[in-house]
Amino acid sequence: MEVRTGTITQPTLIFSEVSDKSSVYLGDAYEVLSNLPSQVCQTAVTSPPYWGLRDYELPGQIGSEEKVDDYVRSLVLVFRELRRVLKDDGTFWLNLGDCYTSGGRTWRAPDKKNPARAMSYRPPTPDGLKPKDLVGVPWRVAMALQADGWYLRSEIIWHKPNPHPESVKDRPSRAHETIFLMSKSEKYLYDYEAIREKGVNGKRRNKRSVWTIQTEPLNDAHFATFPTKLIEPCILAGSRVGDSVIDPFFGSGTTGLVAALHGRNFIGVEMKPEYVKIAKKRLGEYGFTFSVVKVDREGE
Repeated sequence: MEVRTGTITQPTLIFSEVSDKSSVYLGDAYEVLSNLPSQVCQTAVTSPPYWGLRDYELPGQIGSEEKVDDYVRSLVLVFRELRRVLKDDGTFWLNLGDCYTSGGRTWRAPDKKNPARAMSYRPPTPDGLKPKDLVGVPWRVAMALQADGWYLRSEIIWHKPNPHPESVKDRPSRAHETIFLMSKSEKYLYDYEAIREKGVNGKRRNKRSVWTIQTEPLNDAHFATFPTKLIEPCILAGSRVGDSVIDPFFGSGTTGLVAALHGRNFIGVEMKPEYVKIAKKRLGEYGFTFSVVKVDREGE
């Protein structure tokens, strides 16, 4: 295998070691993770593409599967490799949103405010579900990951005071998403003192499982971004200063930014070069930088 600064060419994609400085791999999440060394990261924080929501214009992209079961299987495979990359006392914080069945429609109305938001089609209604059913995607993924070996430790509700508006009149408007805390082992690093919160009596208490955090727009991005305050407790509880944090769906780099702000190193994986450029600019505004490693597949 030939290795050059900023570039990895393969016939065989293998990273024999990971730098102690922050880096982002420009490539496919599964391919990169499956070739990273074992036990190099302390915690993982990520939000993969949601099923059937957005077209990233990438062949074989996660989220574009016609069947929700295939989407779940894709994530199980990616996160199986993520588990290997985590240290034995590592944790995994997973943010996922839900959706409703299409009711037989195979098209989506365009989103005039954010044309990059939606795919041009709707996946068919999953087997066993009815039109207008809530699919339950987060819990389908969580139960599959639990069956694959992860310890499912907590369901956290991210309550959004400023949710995306919905025009529905036959159910409550959605104002939350789900975050799952998972661990690789029965015993794991969880610094509860670092994220204690103030109770109604003014005294500090253990952090509760409903987090009220506003969404944060990012001018350079035409897609959803993590709020920094959503990521902060995950990184503070799941790692120590000097540890490495990993996000296999790096996007605009919020996980990396929060990790750097709190003295952690980070590893990101992202397929779209334009998103890496956004992250580079964003972190640079805070005085942080990272190396970009382009992963070339054989024949490309």
